Amino acid sequence: MLEQFKAYVNRCNLIAEGEKLILALSGGIDSMVLADLLLKTKVDFTVAHCNFHLRGEESDGDEKFVREFAEKYGVQCFVKHFDTEKYAEKEGVSIEMAARDLRYAWFEELRQQLDCDKIAVAHHADDQAETFFINLLRGAGLRGLKGMQPKNGVIIRPLLWASREQIHQHAIENQILWREDHTNAESVYLRNKIRNQLLPIFDELHPEARQGLYKSLEHLSAENELYRELLKGKLNQIVELDGGLQSVPYSAFNILNSEFQLLFEWLRQYGFNTDQCHFIFEAMETGIGNKYFSPTHQLVIGRNELQLSEIKPIVDEEIQIEVGEEEIASPIHLRFSHIEKSSDFFIDKSPIVAMLDADKVQFPLILRHWRHGDRFHPLGMKGSKLLSDFFVDQKFTEAQKQNVFLLVSAKNEILWVVGQRIDDRFKVTNGTKSVFVCRLED
Repeated sequence: MLEQFKAYVNRCNLIAEGEKLILALSGGIDSMVLADLLLKTKVDFTVAHCNFHLRGEESDGDEKFVREFAEKYGVQCFVKHFDTEKYAEKEGVSIEMAARDLRYAWFEELRQQLDCDKIAVAHHADDQAETFFINLLRGAGLRGLKGMQPKNGVIIRPLLWASREQIHQHAIENQILWREDHTNAESVYLRNKIRNQLLPIFDELHPEARQGLYKSLEHLSAENELYRELLKGKLNQIVELDGGLQSVPYSAFNILNSEFQLLFEWLRQYGFNTDQCHFIFEAMETGIGNKYFSPTHQLVIGRNELQLSEIKPIVDEEIQIEVGEEEIASPIHLRFSHIEKSSDFFIDKSPIVAMLDADKVQFPLILRHWRHGDRFHPLGMKGSKLLSDFFVDQKFTEAQKQNVFLLVSAKNEILWVVGQRIDDRFKVTNGTKSVFVCRLED
């Protein structure tokens, strides 16, 4: 087994010369065999053990066993105690998920603290098979069915090639001691049910069933990598970028039997879940104006396209601008100045500059987002217009509307739709003596 271990580590480029590892050591047979193989290959590692306090005295016994192993072989050992049940209740997750979250967060914290390169965990081929069935029952796609990878960031799995039987045989042949977790034999958790009830049925159906499953998982992993590369190229073709706005025309989804999948693959990377993507897919072309939110992004159903933008914090409070301030701290950068209208004065017509008749402007000014019902007199028009209608005329996307700021007078009169248009009532005329200048800066 030692030679197979070395070959796998080299083939998958898991441990480079001189690297130091954090070894997640539970005291069970899998991690104890991995510890033995690392010692025999002279890899520098530090032991990390989690005491989740889920099995009473047995959990404390595991901790004692790991500490004694580390002391025997002169390996540095760190132990962390967790109130796993309390965490699971607080976060509303299963005990299994709670333990997973807690241990990986601590492993990474410890890795950075000790300046280690990688974290080694003892997942093996049978764990891979169990994960496959768990994800299959949850309705996973190719990404989930491919299973765990030998290397995922700083996490490495040097035993992913080995079966539980091979690991057990190595432990017996090399007189490796380990702690037995009695809960592994209990079919309480889904993983245990698959391990103790489902996989044995496969063994009965065909003597090489597990080997066939391992091979299928390798194929799925390779196919997933190819799929990801092709998908990246496809998304680059169909996603149009305009500053922070992404848009995809409906025509891009006209792919036989793959429309939803393409939509899902685009949006999942921005935090949208499967259910949301189904709603979005069904609302395309009929739910114009509908908005859907992930924790970080907003998706808007447009007339001919889907529009995706990052959610930016909205200013809930109005920002007041007193006379004499040259610059204010706000989500956008504005600079203000007063100039006298002289003979060589000219009006800067750039959309990022607003020149207003200072005598008509009532301070303090307010900077805020637009609200439904806002009305102003667009420059060049005699009458007033709803701001929402102005947006339609300018062909604003929903995302662009959300990022618009207004400069408003003390009388709640819109002076400037920032970066777009000033109000005609406050424009500079022949009778203007003093000009109030507002400039939008990067």
